[in-house]
Amino acid sequence: MALASLSKVVLGSAAFGVFWVLAVFPSVPFLPIGRTAGALLSAALMVVFHVISPDDAYASVDLPILGLLFATMVVGGYLKGAGMFGHLGRLLAWRSQGGRDLLCRVCVVTALASALFTNDTCCVVLTEFVLELAAERNLPAKPFLLALATSANIGSSATPIGNPQNLVIAFNSKISFVAFFLGILPAMLAGMAVNMVMLLCMYWKDLEGTIPDAENKEMVAVEEGRRPSPLTATALKSPARVLSADDHDSVMAESISTKHRWFMQCSEPQRRLFLKSFAYIVTAGMLVAYMLGLNMSWTAITTAVALIVVDFRDAEACLGKVSYSLLVFFTGMFVTVSGFNKTGLPGAIWNVMAPYSKINHVSGVTVLSLIIILLSNLASNVPTVLLMGDEVAASAATISPAAVTRSWLLLAWVSTVAGNLSLLGSAANLIVCEQARRVPRNAHDLTFWSHVVFGAPSTLVVTAVGIPLIGLINAT
Repeated sequence: MALASLSKVVLGSAAFGVFWVLAVFPSVPFLPIGRTAGALLSAALMVVFHVISPDDAYASVDLPILGLLFATMVVGGYLKGAGMFGHLGRLLAWRSQGGRDLLCRVCVVTALASALFTNDTCCVVLTEFVLELAAERNLPAKPFLLALATSANIGSSATPIGNPQNLVIAFNSKISFVAFFLGILPAMLAGMAVNMVMLLCMYWKDLEGTIPDAENKEMVAVEEGRRPSPLTATALKSPARVLSADDHDSVMAESISTKHRWFMQCSEPQRRLFLKSFAYIVTAGMLVAYMLGLNMSWTAITTAVALIVVDFRDAEACLGKVSYSLLVFFTGMFVTVSGFNKTGLPGAIWNVMAPYSKINHVSGVTVLSLIIILLSNLASNVPTVLLMGDEVAASAATISPAAVTRSWLLLAWVSTVAGNLSLLGSAANLIVCEQARRVPRNAHDLTFWSHVVFGAPSTLVVTAVGIPLIGLINAT
């Protein structure tokens, strides 16, 4: 695309600059309105400045991605209510053999769970629980927080539903769920292992700790945003008082108010078992549908609606847990990025870099990867994917059809792992940081520099390990 007029380039760049500043620094003193409002402001400026027309602005909003994000959050809420993440927590604690063993479990469980339930969800649910486990064993918090955040990002790279940028790539590239999964899985597993080994090497002496008594091995799975009540505080110390997914804040609560005849005839345990089983079964069906190549957005929406209907209650409690601010942020971002693309500036910059970024040469892949890592940490990974995706694919199309698929998967891998470089590189990192500061027990302030010390080398090594595997698997 040729450059637009000078006024459109300047005004469009200024609007995108507002988006970037508020996305990276949401509480700047001169405009502390946050990321979501910043995205809306930038979108409005694009229209007001006539960089993009109102009709084009509406057309740039990707409804399938928003629908999939919405439905995934609803399904995640029901799985949380059904105790899924409580089971993951107990898996971490079961027969743990000290700090190093626990660190490895955190890496593996978090990575695998993030591929299916998104990295942000896993970080929200598991942060406080992991800190509790570390406190019980007299272990430092930092290695486990780094393990949680970095493993969540690495694991989420393996599927289109693992993180938002993968959703964008899956929809724009038309790569099937299975092809996406198989194309990145080897890199994800290798990256997870390398990241785990690097954590062990860096914090080997800090992970001595002590193995707690058997009676303290079962821990509470702490749910999102909850402060432990006196009852919960007691449960933290006793395996007999494990926090149930059926408490009053749960989506699938024990006190079911429905008048449905079948439910009225069932006992409370039967009702609970039915709802939990249904949540697991329909979620498994959703994953099977993804693998069969069905439309991901409507598959997820259908799953969410099925869970709402079978819950037999007013859905307000469930829908109230959806992060609508994230959906609004994505809406504003789609318009902003589309407007910035219409200035022609991203295309002009790419035309300069394209000759040095061919994915059929090692040097080209290296240059492309460094550009993606840099932009993902400057502008965040989702805007980077929106800005670069079509350009990278068009460049790869001049090589071969297989190179196009490889370029999309390479973009997914590098942009996701790039989030581990700094706290600002990924929302999952910020979630872990904020959750860790606010927990009532074993709170820890994970600073920007303490994250970079491990995150920078981990990002470069893990990225380098995964790229050849993606190239080999998708070479034909």
